[in-house]
Amino acid sequence: MPDKIRLGFVGANVNSTWANQSHFPAVMSSPDVEMTAVCTTRPESAEEARQRFGAKLAFHDFHTMVQSDEIDAVAVVVRVPSHYEPTKAAIEAGKHVLTEWPLGRTTAEAVELTALANARRVRTAVGLQSRVSPALMYVKELLEEGYVGEVLTCTVNTFRDGPLERASDRTWQRDADLGAHTLTIATGHVIDALRFVAGDFARASCMVSTQVPQWYQPDTQEFVDTPSPDNVRVSGQLRSGAAAAVHVGAVPWAGSGYRMEIYGREGTLVVTGSVSSQRGEMLRVQGAQRSQELADLVLPQRFNFVPDDFPRGDPFNIGQLYTLFAESIRTGESRQPTFETAVGLHHFIDTLKQASDTGQEQPVR
Repeated sequence: MPDKIRLGFVGANVNSTWANQSHFPAVMSSPDVEMTAVCTTRPESAEEARQRFGAKLAFHDFHTMVQSDEIDAVAVVVRVPSHYEPTKAAIEAGKHVLTEWPLGRTTAEAVELTALANARRVRTAVGLQSRVSPALMYVKELLEEGYVGEVLTCTVNTFRDGPLERASDRTWQRDADLGAHTLTIATGHVIDALRFVAGDFARASCMVSTQVPQWYQPDTQEFVDTPSPDNVRVSGQLRSGAAAAVHVGAVPWAGSGYRMEIYGREGTLVVTGSVSSQRGEMLRVQGAQRSQELADLVLPQRFNFVPDDFPRGDPFNIGQLYTLFAESIRTGESRQPTFETAVGLHHFIDTLKQASDTGQEQPVR
């Protein structure tokens, strides 16, 4: 296998917002993967991407791209409703595949893709990059080593940009059935970070609501109904016995960002950031042991899997994910979040929705 994993990138449009912020600079700076092939929906945009990223090949049909012998793996970085088809095609072609979160529009899609990947014996990764954040990996280690002793209670709040208006080409997210909204994406990332560091929930109650039921489209000068949720409140108990509470809200102005607090018999850990758990900023970690004063903790260098000069911000955790994905392809050992990780989170989000719909606490399996 070449020194670098040869990547075919589905969703390589140079104007793509999230890919521009994260995946493109991560891949271009990675010592582990290279942008060998790009794929968009039109020949013109595919050629533009090929030239922009110095890729060898350009495609406007992912079915054709995944058949190429010149790529080892495929990245699927498109809108959530479009994850299923290129991911399935890549697996069926025997390519290893990294797909953004949510893995599928529905849990059923995620389960099907995971079973297919296991049957074809390809390596997988999913964009739950909180699990490769150096800060959160350190917090997980500290908890396992007993830094706070028995965990008694933990809480996570995340308040970030939520629109009152959106241009018509972006209001597709108002359709909850398409699987891209505050419950699936923002809450999915935030609550997965808590599950990663402190363990799974044993039972949970939940209230999902839509506080902004209409968005204004400035280009059409119309208000459109927006039934997708924008606030999620979860209360429950972890399998460890710890009490847990999570509130994720999409708010119009001056969101306070991310804050995780974990309280134990022997101490406290607090993690904060200006955006969210999965974004590439280096989260601040503070701790206290038998003290009322928090102090900053220095993150160990061993949790950085990318070079020291790797771009900070959103590319960082994505770069960490690509490094571990490449490692799994070379060694067969997975340290990255995989499709199985995604399926577990899909099922948990289904449980939260059921708890909200019924108004009853639900066991978490």
